[in-house]
Amino acid sequence: MPMDSKDKKQVEKNKSFIQSLDFAITGWKTVYYDERNFRKHVRVSFLVIVLGFIFSLNLSEWLWLLTSIFLVLFAEMLNTTFENIVDMVTDYHFDPLGKKIKDVAAGAVLLTACFAVVIGALIFLPKMVHLFFYLKESL
Repeated sequence: MPMDSKDKKQVEKNKSFIQSLDFAITGWKTVYYDERNFRKHVRVSFLVIVLGFIFSLNLSEWLWLLTSIFLVLFAEMLNTTFENIVDMVTDYHFDPLGKKIKDVAAGAVLLTACFAVVIGALIFLPKMVHLFFYLKESL
């Protein structure tokens, strides 16, 4: 149901870079505190970055790893955006098109997460196998 014009709040254009940055950080905090899956992705990303330091990744490996991490987080933020838009438009009532939009957005998150797993496996599995055989030989 559309709002009356008296109910709408006029939002001014951002007055400064700092104000824009503040809105962006607020958006990041919102998705972090509201979305359980986003928090899980952030925790896994942190662990993967720690592993990257432990295994002394080279520049190319870091670029692939960080790109895949940021793609997953970006997809999760877009998914949250689409979910909120659908909920706002449908007033939290079921709508077949709304379901399709939410499913496609969730599928995008799954696709980027699978990409990240493949990148992580290509980078870390050879290093873990090498470490395993090194430890096995030293015993």
